[in-house]
Amino acid sequence: MAEFRIEHDALGEMTVPADRYWGAQTQRSLQNFPIGNDKMPFEIIRAFAVLKKAAAHTNFKLGKLDQRRCDLISQVCDEIAAGKLDEHFPLSVWQTGSGTQTNMNLNEVIANRGNEIVAEAILHPNDTVNMSQSSNDTFPTAMHIAAAQIVNELLLPALDEMIQTCWKLENAHKGIIKIGRTHLQDATPILFSQEISGWRGMIETAKKQILLSCDGLYQLALGGTAVGTGINAPENFDVEVAATIAEMIGLPFRTDPNKFHALTAKDDIVFSHGALKALAADMMKIANDVRWLASGPRCGIGEICIPENEPGSSIMPGKVNPTQCESVTMVAVQVLANDSAVAMAASQGNFQLNVFMPVIIRNYLHSARLLSDSVRSFTQRCLQGLEAKPDAMRNHLNRSLMLVTCLSPAIGYENAARAARYAHENALTLRESVIHLNLMDGERFDLLVDPKKMV
Repeated sequence: MAEFRIEHDALGEMTVPADRYWGAQTQRSLQNFPIGNDKMPFEIIRAFAVLKKAAAHTNFKLGKLDQRRCDLISQVCDEIAAGKLDEHFPLSVWQTGSGTQTNMNLNEVIANRGNEIVAEAILHPNDTVNMSQSSNDTFPTAMHIAAAQIVNELLLPALDEMIQTCWKLENAHKGIIKIGRTHLQDATPILFSQEISGWRGMIETAKKQILLSCDGLYQLALGGTAVGTGINAPENFDVEVAATIAEMIGLPFRTDPNKFHALTAKDDIVFSHGALKALAADMMKIANDVRWLASGPRCGIGEICIPENEPGSSIMPGKVNPTQCESVTMVAVQVLANDSAVAMAASQGNFQLNVFMPVIIRNYLHSARLLSDSVRSFTQRCLQGLEAKPDAMRNHLNRSLMLVTCLSPAIGYENAARAARYAHENALTLRESVIHLNLMDGERFDLLVDPKKMV
């Protein structure tokens, strides 16, 4: 049995492995771009399978494609969507900036696999599978489909789990008063449940922002073909194919009313990734709060304890580190870096097309998956096992000089500041300092300085 076969494209013949369904254009790309280890994400391949199937159904509905070919394309697309043909999609992210070779990779695999099924050459990569389409409108469509799917299927459920965990933590720690901190310095008292509610509020806000950003992702370029005019696509193809994709996936996709915008601008992805960046910033803050509050166990703040998931040192016996927090913060840094790449790439569109699309979607999907996984891991392996240490919180609260804030209305800001400074410099309690400076007696101090009234 031959190990290779001969395929051809507009530039001539190419030798292709006999056991692969791709054709000449895929083989050229494979040979011309041996760059890095970053392969086109399978989320994009799956999204292409959806849009190719939807395009076939729409072409059939509009009278351009017969039932047999439509069904055959659909059958192969279902195999691709199920991951049965993954080994036939080998191309690098670092290819042509329009993603043309990945579009042709799909076209060639669908055609060759389909022809194999019926033992007849009835599908052609360009004429049949790519009917009414162009790489210039299919790739941005696949980008939006893949981005919307990963957000709705992975990221939002992970955020919901974290939000519910925060609610449970708030309820479990009601009534515990601790010292607040600003600028890493002691501030006025706060309920621990209030502090947790701040974390919850960040994730709830991030979720709202991500959902808002999805509206742009639901607009599809398909139907614009080469430059936005819709050349070689039948009338109403864009509206019909978007409706078919929406029905297939269960998300409110619709055609972009301005295809010239859809092809050349990537602002919807930029906006959506900005929401991911905001989430990354929130996760960085929450993870840092948790590891600071858990620092110790004896020589740090030590107001909470978190799960001890693994040994923390190869040389210091018994040491346990806040590893989930560290993982989250590294993910946050990567997402912030990805955002710079997405924004820079989106700014480089020229005339009727952006030619940085593969790197844009690679970084978007990378960020979304990292955030989905890290939020879920942090929730399950850290937050769900977080516990307050009330004694440590009470000790810090009682030692804080910032309780003096509630005395300002009674003795004035300057006298209150003088009392706090005197207590600090002379290692006194705030109560002892106020009495020593004759600012009020102990009975009135005890009446006014009540942390419960300050939260």
